[in-house]
Amino acid sequence: MSLASVTAQQNSAAATAATSSSGTSAQTGTSSLASLSSNFNDFLQMLMTQLQNQDPTNPMDTNEFTQELVEFSGVEQQINTNTSLTQLIQLTQAGEVMQASAMTGKQVTVSSNQVPLQNGQGTIQFSTPSAEPVDIAISDTNGNKLSDNMMMSVKGTNTWTWNGTNSSGATMPDGTYQVVVTAENSDGTTSTLSTSVIGTATGVQSQSSGMQLELGSLTVPFSSVQSVGN
Repeated sequence: MSLASVTAQQNSAAATAATSSSGTSAQTGTSSLASLSSNFNDFLQMLMTQLQNQDPTNPMDTNEFTQELVEFSGVEQQINTNTSLTQLIQLTQAGEVMQASAMTGKQVTVSSNQVPLQNGQGTIQFSTPSAEPVDIAISDTNGNKLSDNMMMSVKGTNTWTWNGTNSSGATMPDGTYQVVVTAENSDGTTSTLSTSVIGTATGVQSQSSGMQLELGSLTVPFSSVQSVGN
């Protein structure tokens, strides 16, 4: 096995570890480090064999020998770096899980266009630049409109709670529903407002895209959390 082969395999392993998902990074990192360590030992044996069997009348060139030692040291440093990186990733993931788990059971506000109906209630927040009429439409996951509600907003943050009933008065089961808040502009046009929802955090998930927070059946990225209450 040549030094170039060792270096190429080391670089390939590092690239794989860098692009792998967070859920499998520790396993991939362990496999890559095992491969690197094996190549590292093979290279050491190859170098020692080369020294032991060199022609006394034509010994290895000093510059070549020094260069191989430098590259040999570089491989060792990469192995140590990858080991530290794997440990750092594991510690970071553990910290994120602990931080997210602390939210369980608390009221959280998250940015989302989906509202979790929990215990028959779903709370929505939105902001308007002035007092103006707005329409709040609730639909199921298939896009079927269940409820259409008109209200006059106030300037700034508005909070509206859906009681879980559709336009016919039937009670909908707890779950995740689509919400669209539309404001009527002064020129007669309409615009869709950004929404946040308030719900009780019920759990956390670690996915390839990062930590996910569960509000009943609604799952949102940890980055969408705006505030945490009691």
